[in-house]
Amino acid sequence: MKNVSLTLYAFHLRQTLTDAPDRVADDAALLWDNLTNLGHFPGLTTLKSQLICYTNTEYTPQNEPGQKTYWLTHAQKDIDLGAISTADGFKITANLQPFRLNDTYAIDLTLTPDSPHLDITLPQLQHFRPQSLLPNTIQASLGQTLWLYAEVDAQTDCATLAEQCATALLANTPLNPSFQNQDSLFGSHLFHYLATQPSQPDNPAQQCHILISLNTNHSPTVELLGKGYDELLQLLCCHHKLRYIYHQSRQRYPDARHLYSQLEQQIQTLPNLTTDKQTRLDALKNLLNQIPHTALDYARCLRDLRAHHTAMETNLTNFDTKQQKLAQFGDIPQFWGKFLKESHVWKQQIQTDINYLSPGQDLFGQMLETVRGIVDLDQAERDTF
Repeated sequence: MKNVSLTLYAFHLRQTLTDAPDRVADDAALLWDNLTNLGHFPGLTTLKSQLICYTNTEYTPQNEPGQKTYWLTHAQKDIDLGAISTADGFKITANLQPFRLNDTYAIDLTLTPDSPHLDITLPQLQHFRPQSLLPNTIQASLGQTLWLYAEVDAQTDCATLAEQCATALLANTPLNPSFQNQDSLFGSHLFHYLATQPSQPDNPAQQCHILISLNTNHSPTVELLGKGYDELLQLLCCHHKLRYIYHQSRQRYPDARHLYSQLEQQIQTLPNLTTDKQTRLDALKNLLNQIPHTALDYARCLRDLRAHHTAMETNLTNFDTKQQKLAQFGDIPQFWGKFLKESHVWKQQIQTDINYLSPGQDLFGQMLETVRGIVDLDQAERDTF
């Protein structure tokens, strides 16, 4: 394999739904901390001093300018992180491109041999230290993609080689690559693998998406990827956001269902309250104290689901737009279109959840008014005596 490059694309939320416009997420700086802690390359020790969002080593996101998409380096360009030596006599160089994409921090960390024409074998992929680029180390909240590019002979069995590469990248880890798709991008074969943590298989932050690009016919893949770089970075960001948003919605829906169940139980208790008005009044007052808190939690669940639906719509539109722009440069994988269709189904599911849960919000209000009316009546009768 020649002209080999290994790129980590990682996406981390800078700001969440509930953060004020001038605030950031509690773990917004985690991506930069984890990169610095890698320590493999000399430039990582001074990384923070080159980022706009730091004053010396103190995270100061308020230093970031007003525009929502831009370079995060003072020099407005990539960072040369230097090189590390290998036992086989060549060096691995590292280059970092840090960005802010609206509410998200994004990085492109690309590792290459110091000689592009060097023939890299499967065992030599370990010199790139891919284990340090996996989710348990990087901890990007939205997820990540590890992309290996290589030029190989025309007669190469690319499917077999791609699987071997994916396995090599995950060697000495508990992760196993699962084949997802095969297609082409800008003239090169493209293979998609997914590796998940057994304990959290559905958590996007713990998933590692692996893309293997194998160029067998000297296609201008690298040149075209450069021309469409902005669109590709945004497309990958949307891809991870869509998975993240749907995963978040799957957590909020059962929360709302649990609260709805509590309301149903409270409604069923009303007819069974004791006829002793003294005891009943105390029970109703206790219920009156509980309902507003439950109703507020329920309203927050619905608010989050509606926000997730809106975010899905936005990212679906952006993903489709970036996909169409990339198609202007050359062939793109069909599985991007399949993912877009799947994401539309996710959006419809969220809307179904909202439709199902929305009547419960009115029911909370009606329950509150009913209990309050009974309390007022019983209290008035007690005060009369």
